[in-house]
Order: sequence, then C-alpha cells, then structure tokens
Amino acid sequence: MLSWMIRIGLLVISFVSLLFYPAKALHKYFPVSLFTSGLVLIMCSLSFRYKFWMVSGSIFKRLANDLTFVFGPFFAGTLWTFHLTFGKFWRYVTVNAALSIGVSFLVNPLLQRYNVYKFVNFNSAYLFLTYMGYALVIYPYQLLIKDRKKKA
Repeated sequence: MLSWMIRIGLLVISFVSLLFYPAKALHKYFPVSLFTSGLVLIMCSLSFRYKFWMVSGSIFKRLANDLTFVFGPFFAGTLWTFHLTFGKFWRYVTVNAALSIGVSFLVNPLLQRYNVYKFVNFNSAYLFLTYMGYALVIYPYQLLIKDRKKKA
C-alpha cells in the first residue's frame, strides 16, 4: 500500500509542479521531454527481458510502476531542467549530474527500502550512468529541434 502511495505521490507532485511551468517553455521543450520518455520506456522494456529491476505483483503493477516514473518525474524533470538550463551546457551537465546523483544514490535506496521496486541486475552506479547517458543524448536532440524551428 505504501509503495502505491509513493508512486501516486510522485505522479501528483510532478504534475502539480507543471502548473507553475510557463506555457511558452512547455511548447519549446515538450518534444525533448517526450523523446526522453520514449528512451526511458525502451529501458523499461529491456528491464522485462534482462530483469534490471523487479516490482512485486502482477504485470499490471509493474507496468503502472514504470509508467508513473516515465510520465511523472522523468517527464516533468526534463521539462524543468531544460527550462532552467538550456543554452548553458555546463550548467545543464552540472544540474543533471547533481539530480542523477541524488536520485541514484539517495532516493533510489529509499524507494527500494519501501518496496516500490528492487534492483536485480542493476545498481545505483548503472542508474547514474544511464541518467547521464540520457542527458548527453537529449541535449543535442534539443539543439536539432531548436535549429529546425529557426530554419522553418
């Protein structure tokens, strides 16, 4: 029960934060946030096959768990990170590294302790590297989008 409350809480907090998000920035950074969600969904799909992490319960519970993270904190977090840092690459990298360290080494152990999920063939260091990998892929993606909008 607590794990479900945590999942719903993460989703609600993420969406409530977007009430304060500028509409113009949403239009500007929505594509990169959606792209990031797609990358995370691919990772979640690979997790089924390679058992990166496990969620106790049915396949529905596991799917619900993955989707609450993908379309909650990842989606909103990407929007906020780009809104606050895009155009200043080293600030972007620094903020992403700080957030990735926080999530990987502080939040992740708490989520595992409260049985939201359990790592099987994955660990906090892999999680950090995965997050930083996403960050280094999506920044150039946003640059491409920006350049194409200028040309159009």
